[in-house]
Amino acid sequence: MVDVLSQNEIDALLSALSTGEMDAEELKKEESENKVKVYDFKRALRFSKEQIRSLTRLHENFARLLTTYFSAQLRTYVQIGVASVDQLPYEEFIRSVPKMTLLNVFEAQPFEGRILMEVNPNIAYAMLDRVMGGSGAGMNKIENLTEIETKIMSQLFENTLDSFKEAWTSVIELDPFMVDLEVNPQFLQMVSPNETVVVISLNTTIGETSGMINICLPHVVIEPIIPKLSVHHWMQNKKKTRVPGETEFIEQKLKNALLPVKVELGSSEMSIEEFLHLSIGDCLELDQGIKQPLIIKVENTPKFYGQPGKVKKKLAVQIIETIKEDEDQW
Repeated sequence: MVDVLSQNEIDALLSALSTGEMDAEELKKEESENKVKVYDFKRALRFSKEQIRSLTRLHENFARLLTTYFSAQLRTYVQIGVASVDQLPYEEFIRSVPKMTLLNVFEAQPFEGRILMEVNPNIAYAMLDRVMGGSGAGMNKIENLTEIETKIMSQLFENTLDSFKEAWTSVIELDPFMVDLEVNPQFLQMVSPNETVVVISLNTTIGETSGMINICLPHVVIEPIIPKLSVHHWMQNKKKTRVPGETEFIEQKLKNALLPVKVELGSSEMSIEEFLHLSIGDCLELDQGIKQPLIIKVENTPKFYGQPGKVKKKLAVQIIETIKEDEDQW
């Protein structure tokens, strides 16, 4: 993206050129030189900016779903949002993970491979403390969890997979399930060290405790659906595919819907004093002429003209004309 100069910067540049502090020829020479961009082959960028944006949108939705889920489970203030989305080698990611942390390993069919959710120890202990009836105090270290603690944390994060599934529904139908719960990243080797992964960092606040939840998506795992992460693909899939028989079903339901139909014999106006003196046997003069057609209303909207009559000893009205939409006399 080209940097846009502010007015102060433009004024300073013009002032420097006019006083001779800068040479215009040197500026032109610098612009004509080839700009070289350093590329690190060990840190291959295998996701385009568009795909990164799509993953960001997906996990912003996931963060909102997690906020709702943890708020209900922990019964305290919870705020989760996407802090960053980066692509880097798996080895670099695993080195950045604390030596003792909470690592939720899960699979999501039809993806082939494993996905990792790393939870900062401060956040993990705050959740554990809250679930067990405490105030939700965090603790920035983690030791080997007891069997009871492992069971509680496994169940708590296993239920987050429903939110993960829902967040990805717009791209693919997933069936995620928990595989393992680890606390030491040294025992975890999901993909080769040089494999590119996308790390979605979620800034998490639980009560007065804050920390990060990192989701690691290896490129080799989500590679089959990467083309679906483009905006072009999403726009194409926005066209709704009709279910066989859907049109006929809707049409039949509409045909059976009931509509109120009213026929007005006429109307009249009177003063409040006249209204207060009305009694049984009084006759009201309508503003409707005997030879004028009646107004037939559907849902209080004038639709037809009609004339009154009888059918099998019952009052009836015969439609004689359709009221055009541009008629404004009613």
